[in-house]
Amino acid sequence: MVDKPQSGSIFGIPYNFERPSLGRLLSSHWQPGDGMVVEKPFGIGYTLNMANWRSWVVVLVAAALLWQERGGDEGGDAEADDEPVEVIVDD
Repeated sequence: MVDKPQSGSIFGIPYNFERPSLGRLLSSHWQPGDGMVVEKPFGIGYTLNMANWRSWVVVLVAAALLWQERGGDEGGDAEADDEPVEVIVDD
């Protein structure tokens, strides 16, 4: 049988199915000289480079949106959302 390649790229998207190691996982997420996204240490595609400040902005914005979605501020308008709404349609 022919051995399939464990890493490479398809249509410009990188893949890597070699067995992951702790050193490779850590070094792939912390590359100070590279841009905001880097190749994943295992799997298909890209991941965030945590050595780049732009990645931290993305993580903070995602955390703020998740916090807001889960009802982070329970005071104020929470009671107003539970009231029924009347809809009037004119023909």
